[in-house]
Amino acid sequence: MGNVTGPVAARLAFFPPEPATYEISRERDGRVVISGMSGDKNLEAHVLETKGGNKIVATFWKHPFARFTLLYSHGNAADLGQMHDLFLELRAHLRVNIMSYDYSGYGASTGKPSEFNTYSDIEAVYDCLKREYGVEPQELILYGQSVGSGPTIHLATKLRNLRGVVIHSGILSGIRVLYPVKVTFWFDIFKNIDKIRHVDCPVLVIHGTNDEIVDWSHGKRLWELSKEKYDPLWVKGGGHCNLEAFPEYIKHLRKFLNAMEKISITGETNKPLTQNPPHTESKHNSESKQNKCLRFGLMR
Repeated sequence: MGNVTGPVAARLAFFPPEPATYEISRERDGRVVISGMSGDKNLEAHVLETKGGNKIVATFWKHPFARFTLLYSHGNAADLGQMHDLFLELRAHLRVNIMSYDYSGYGASTGKPSEFNTYSDIEAVYDCLKREYGVEPQELILYGQSVGSGPTIHLATKLRNLRGVVIHSGILSGIRVLYPVKVTFWFDIFKNIDKIRHVDCPVLVIHGTNDEIVDWSHGKRLWELSKEKYDPLWVKGGGHCNLEAFPEYIKHLRKFLNAMEKISITGETNKPLTQNPPHTESKHNSESKQNKCLRFGLMR
């Protein structure tokens, strides 16, 4: 541990798919087109410039009767081309708009992956949501899957009157995925364990009890440290990349969104929303489509 440095810590986290699973082009009218996704009339694509100087690809999946917008930060070993089917299902079943994006160095986004680039990435996407779609924080739910919990919690600490946050297979920090350390080191990345307590909106945590990549203890601790806890979903037997295949996944998300519709946004912390943390025992289809989420480990 003594020889671990910042650059080495960063190498623990990022595994962009190579090659990218899609390409982008522009129509004569300037519209951005993503290969394989052009048939959806309710999909709009953007190329956004971040304050770090990178150009990242973002997609807005519109639902005509959306109650909220999800800003979705995906897992590690994935890009937008691999998330297509999941976004279609979430949009239909949850009746939400979905804004997602590829981190710098992922998919057709330029630059190199890094912790601070992901922060610049999500901030650029949020600015686009405000500018292009008029989305306000009280209409927004941030969703972070695995390594995506880092930029999600980062942005959540900066926004007032945010409707809610979902942490899906989230991490306490980069180093803690590999080592059971008790203190936070300066060279660690995605220090969610220190930031989650500064999130002032309802937090839903979803984690599999058999997660082979990010131990269940990460999810449990993030839930314990949250100010405004919502009933967590502990998926019994769930791994790291298959939670969407369990029937309770969509059911619990729908329950969470229904609860978010009923709360008033006042800028003050609401009373706890948690009851008894459920365990999901539902059987799932191992052949179901799974999005490529992430893997952690030292790059060889």
